[in-house]
Amino acid sequence: MFQEKNPPLAVYCNPDHTHILIGLNPSVSIADMARDIKSDSTKWMKENRMVSDNFSWQLGYGAFSYSRSQLDTVVKYILNQPIHHRKTSFKEEYLDLLKQFDIEFEDHYLFEWIED
Repeated sequence: MFQEKNPPLAVYCNPDHTHILIGLNPSVSIADMARDIKSDSTKWMKENRMVSDNFSWQLGYGAFSYSRSQLDTVVKYILNQPIHHRKTSFKEEYLDLLKQFDIEFEDHYLFEWIED
């Protein structure tokens, strides 16, 4: 399981996305970690009847790195999600992050947005 080498530092699950801050071990690729998180969480949610049997994650994911000096700020940001999303949608938030980190993207590679 991913937690052994990559301890979660903060987690918050929104209805349409999840924020996870992880201490990433350099021996584990981000793609492998994302795969394991999706696989393990899907299994757990189905076993605990939190989702239907046909539940699945979207194919993509977003991964951003932060320095150790930013950990407290990122933890507070993640735990403040209920308040944050009263003002900002996931789509707005994600596009802002891409712009903030100067990440080039094409719209057709982004998530299938769940709009209110």
